[in-house]
Amino acid sequence: MLVVTTNDIQGYRIVRHLGLVRGLTVRSRSVVGNLGAAIQIFFGGNISVYTKLAEHARQEAFDLLVEHAHSMGANAVVAMRYDANEIAAAVTEVLAYGSAVVVEPVSGSETGGGSGPWAGAGAGR
Repeated sequence: MLVVTTNDIQGYRIVRHLGLVRGLTVRSRSVVGNLGAAIQIFFGGNISVYTKLAEHARQEAFDLLVEHAHSMGANAVVAMRYDANEIAAAVTEVLAYGSAVVVEPVSGSETGGGSGPWAGAGAGR
């Protein structure tokens, strides 16, 4: 599954737009996590407890976005974005969203191998 933040994919043509796709997760910080973060805040620097929580939430939202796109029959998502909001004290939602599309290689373009940003893209998942 190709997922890009741009509105098109170099070397590919969008042949069908399937609509909006999203992945949403809502996370809260645990008491233990808050205690660990408070200690890190006291000493300054990167607050790794919150960094890990944010990264995990973004990955989960991304994975849900990809699942949603697959269920619609897409092989790519364009214009992908993230949004995050605190919806209650210590509760945050993370949303990944974009447009599900079906793409095909443009004839004469190299998309199946070689080097460059899309080498091996689309394989797996």
